[in-house]
Amino acid sequence: MTPPTFPIRSAVVNDLPVLVGLLQQLFSIEADFLPDAERQRRGLEQILQRPQQAVVLVALHDGAVIGMCSAQILVSTAQGGETALVEDVVVDAGQRGNGVGTALLDALDEWAQQRGVSRLQLLADRGNAQALDFYLRRGWLPTQLCAWRRFVPATE
Repeated sequence: MTPPTFPIRSAVVNDLPVLVGLLQQLFSIEADFLPDAERQRRGLEQILQRPQQAVVLVALHDGAVIGMCSAQILVSTAQGGETALVEDVVVDAGQRGNGVGTALLDALDEWAQQRGVSRLQLLADRGNAQALDFYLRRGWLPTQLCAWRRFVPATE
């Protein structure tokens, strides 16, 4: 039996309510982030306004958005050129395991190749064994680097 195929396209503003819902699912299982619909909407709007530097891809089933991923271009001194940070890889809970995530990452590979991006990188919650296994099966490799963050104090 042939596995199902899922059309992939760039997200549009009308997709925002569904995308925010998908991010709620993602951030509810990630230890470092909290679901906040208004923040997620603002972030997605900013990404959509930067089509030269970023993309949000969506997967469809019967015309409905069932998954998403995003990427933003960076310049890497290690690579000597453009790389991309992949974020927000999430498939609706009822659609997981059907090839949607693979279709999204395949489309993201194509997007990166078209732009001459030499490396994709992502962060994954170390407690999300299902996601880590998925990335390993897709050819992603862990690094020796640790992710660190610091929130910048707001100016008064």
